[in-house]
Amino acid sequence: MSEAARKIDYDAIWGEEEDLSVLTFNLNGETFAIEAIVVQEILDLLPETHVPGSKPFVSSVINFRGKVIPLADIRLAFGMDATDTTIDSRIIVIELDLDDEPTLIGIRTDKVNEVTMLPRLASEAPPSVGMRWRADYISCLVKRGGEFIIVPNLHAIFSSRKDRTGTTQAPN
Repeated sequence: MSEAARKIDYDAIWGEEEDLSVLTFNLNGETFAIEAIVVQEILDLLPETHVPGSKPFVSSVINFRGKVIPLADIRLAFGMDATDTTIDSRIIVIELDLDDEPTLIGIRTDKVNEVTMLPRLASEAPPSVGMRWRADYISCLVKRGGEFIIVPNLHAIFSSRKDRTGTTQAPN
Protein backbone atom coordinates (compact mmCIF):
# COMPACT_ATOMS: atom_id res chain seq x y z
CA MET A 1 0.00 0.00 0.00
CA SER A 2 1.41 3.42 -0.90
CA GLU A 3 2.34 6.00 1.70
CA ALA A 4 -0.41 8.30 0.40
CA ALA A 5 -3.03 5.56 0.82
CA ARG A 6 -1.97 4.98 4.43
CA LYS A 7 -2.32 8.60 5.54
CA ILE A 8 -4.84 9.25 8.24
CA ASP A 9 -7.96 11.21 7.34
CA TYR A 10 -7.72 13.39 10.45
CA ASP A 11 -10.82 15.39 9.53
CA ALA A 12 -12.92 12.22 9.39
CA ILE A 13 -11.67 11.13 12.82
CA TRP A 14 -10.97 14.29 14.80
CA GLY A 15 -12.69 17.02 12.79
CA GLU A 16 -11.09 20.25 13.96
CA GLU A 17 -10.47 18.95 17.48
CA GLU A 18 -7.05 18.13 18.91
CA ASP A 19 -8.48 15.47 21.25
CA LEU A 20 -11.03 12.75 20.54
CA SER A 21 -13.41 11.49 23.23
CA VAL A 22 -13.51 7.68 23.00
CA LEU A 23 -14.73 4.60 24.81
CA THR A 24 -11.97 2.02 25.18
CA PHE A 25 -12.60 -1.72 25.30
CA ASN A 26 -10.73 -4.99 24.96
CA LEU A 27 -10.94 -7.76 22.38
CA ASN A 28 -8.60 -10.74 22.73
CA GLY A 29 -6.10 -8.75 24.80
CA GLU A 30 -5.97 -5.76 22.40
CA THR A 31 -7.26 -2.30 23.34
CA PHE A 32 -9.68 -0.67 20.91
CA ALA A 33 -11.41 2.71 21.01
CA ILE A 34 -14.56 4.02 19.36
CA GLU A 35 -15.84 7.55 19.33
CA ALA A 36 -17.91 8.18 22.43
CA ILE A 37 -20.45 10.13 20.38
CA VAL A 38 -21.64 6.97 18.54
CA VAL A 39 -22.11 5.00 21.78
CA GLN A 40 -25.75 4.73 22.79
CA GLU A 41 -25.39 2.42 25.78
CA ILE A 42 -23.19 -0.19 27.46
CA LEU A 43 -25.09 -3.32 28.40
CA ASP A 44 -24.46 -6.42 30.43
CA LEU A 45 -24.84 -9.49 28.26
CA LEU A 46 -28.40 -10.06 27.10
CA PRO A 47 -30.17 -13.14 25.81
CA GLU A 48 -29.28 -13.56 22.14
CA THR A 49 -31.43 -15.05 19.44
CA HIS A 50 -29.40 -16.94 16.86
CA VAL A 51 -30.46 -16.20 13.30
CA PRO A 52 -30.49 -19.41 11.23
CA GLY A 53 -28.38 -19.18 8.10
CA SER A 54 -26.55 -16.08 9.26
CA LYS A 55 -22.81 -15.63 9.05
CA PRO A 56 -20.56 -15.70 12.16
CA PHE A 57 -19.80 -11.94 12.07
CA VAL A 58 -23.43 -11.14 12.94
CA SER A 59 -24.98 -14.44 13.88
CA SER A 60 -27.53 -13.23 16.40
CA VAL A 61 -29.81 -10.38 17.40
CA ILE A 62 -30.73 -8.81 20.74
CA ASN A 63 -33.67 -6.82 22.03
CA PHE A 64 -32.56 -3.25 22.71
CA ARG A 65 -35.31 -1.04 24.12
CA GLY A 66 -37.95 -2.95 22.19
CA LYS A 67 -35.99 -2.96 18.93
CA VAL A 68 -34.33 -5.98 17.39
CA ILE A 69 -30.72 -5.09 16.56
CA PRO A 70 -27.83 -7.15 15.17
CA LEU A 71 -25.10 -8.27 17.56
CA ALA A 72 -21.68 -8.16 15.89
CA ASP A 73 -18.46 -9.80 16.90
CA ILE A 74 -15.91 -7.48 15.24
CA ARG A 75 -13.05 -9.67 16.40
CA LEU A 76 -14.04 -11.90 13.44
CA ALA A 77 -13.53 -8.96 11.05
CA PHE A 78 -10.00 -8.71 12.42
CA GLY A 79 -9.37 -12.43 12.01
CA MET A 80 -9.35 -13.09 15.74
CA ASP A 81 -10.84 -16.22 17.24
CA ALA A 82 -14.20 -15.96 18.96
CA THR A 83 -13.90 -16.35 22.72
CA ASP A 84 -16.19 -17.39 25.52
CA THR A 85 -17.92 -14.68 27.50
CA THR A 86 -16.72 -13.79 30.98
CA ILE A 87 -18.05 -11.78 33.88
CA ASP A 88 -16.43 -8.69 32.28
CA SER A 89 -18.01 -9.17 28.83
CA ARG A 90 -20.28 -6.34 27.69
CA ILE A 91 -22.25 -5.19 24.68
CA ILE A 92 -21.66 -1.69 23.34
CA VAL A 93 -24.66 -0.38 21.41
CA ILE A 94 -23.61 2.10 18.74
CA GLU A 95 -25.44 4.10 16.11
CA LEU A 96 -23.79 4.45 12.72
CA ASP A 97 -25.03 6.03 9.52
CA LEU A 98 -24.92 3.19 7.01
CA ASP A 99 -26.23 4.01 3.54
CA ASP A 100 -27.47 7.35 4.94
CA GLU A 101 -29.64 5.56 7.46
CA PRO A 102 -29.07 5.58 11.26
CA THR A 103 -28.42 1.95 12.23
CA LEU A 104 -28.17 0.52 15.74
CA ILE A 105 -25.63 -2.26 16.18
CA GLY A 106 -24.49 -4.15 19.26
CA ILE A 107 -20.79 -4.96 19.53
CA ARG A 108 -19.71 -7.81 21.81
CA THR A 109 -16.57 -6.99 23.85
CA ASP A 110 -14.42 -8.79 26.38
CA LYS A 111 -14.31 -5.78 28.68
CA VAL A 112 -15.23 -2.08 28.59
CA ASN A 113 -12.56 0.11 30.13
CA GLU A 114 -13.19 3.85 30.19
CA VAL A 115 -14.19 7.01 28.40
CA THR A 116 -11.00 8.95 27.75
CA MET A 117 -9.43 11.50 25.42
CA LEU A 118 -6.98 10.53 22.70
CA PRO A 119 -4.69 13.26 21.34
CA ARG A 120 -4.42 13.75 17.59
CA LEU A 121 -0.64 14.20 17.93
CA ALA A 122 -0.22 10.66 19.33
CA SER A 123 -1.96 9.02 16.36
CA GLU A 124 -0.41 7.44 13.33
CA ALA A 125 -1.41 5.33 10.37
CA PRO A 126 -1.08 1.56 10.74
CA PRO A 127 2.19 0.23 9.29
CA SER A 128 2.04 -1.25 5.80
CA VAL A 129 4.24 -4.21 6.78
CA GLY A 130 3.56 -6.74 9.49
CA MET A 131 -0.11 -5.95 10.11
CA ARG A 132 -2.28 -9.00 10.59
CA TRP A 133 -5.46 -7.00 9.96
CA ARG A 134 -6.88 -5.28 6.90
CA ALA A 135 -5.50 -1.74 6.90
CA ASP A 136 -8.84 -0.25 5.76
CA TYR A 137 -10.45 -1.59 8.96
CA ILE A 138 -8.15 0.58 11.09
CA SER A 139 -8.58 4.35 11.16
CA CYS A 140 -5.38 4.84 13.14
CA LEU A 141 -3.24 3.69 16.05
CA VAL A 142 -2.82 5.97 19.05
CA LYS A 143 0.13 5.56 21.37
CA ARG A 144 -0.71 5.95 25.06
CA GLY A 145 1.84 5.01 27.67
CA GLY A 146 3.55 1.86 26.49
CA GLU A 147 0.64 0.56 24.42
CA PHE A 148 -1.16 1.24 21.19
CA ILE A 149 -4.89 1.79 21.07
CA ILE A 150 -6.55 0.67 17.86
CA VAL A 151 -9.23 2.97 16.46
CA PRO A 152 -11.24 0.75 14.10
CA ASN A 153 -12.95 2.13 11.03
CA LEU A 154 -16.46 0.96 11.92
CA HIS A 155 -17.96 2.35 8.72
CA ALA A 156 -15.56 0.27 6.61
CA ILE A 157 -16.17 -2.84 8.71
CA PHE A 158 -19.96 -2.64 8.65
CA SER A 159 -20.38 -1.20 5.15
CA SER A 160 -18.31 -4.02 3.67
CA ARG A 161 -20.57 -6.52 5.42
CA LYS A 162 -23.74 -5.49 3.58
CA ASP A 163 -24.73 -7.27 0.42
CA ARG A 164 -27.09 -5.89 -2.21
CA THR A 165 -30.15 -6.85 -0.17
CA GLY A 166 -28.90 -4.99 2.91
CA THR A 167 -28.21 -8.20 4.80
CA THR A 168 -25.08 -8.18 6.93
CA GLN A 169 -22.44 -10.60 5.66
CA ALA A 170 -19.48 -12.40 7.21
CA PRO A 171 -15.87 -11.32 6.70
CA ASN A 172 -14.10 -12.43 3.54
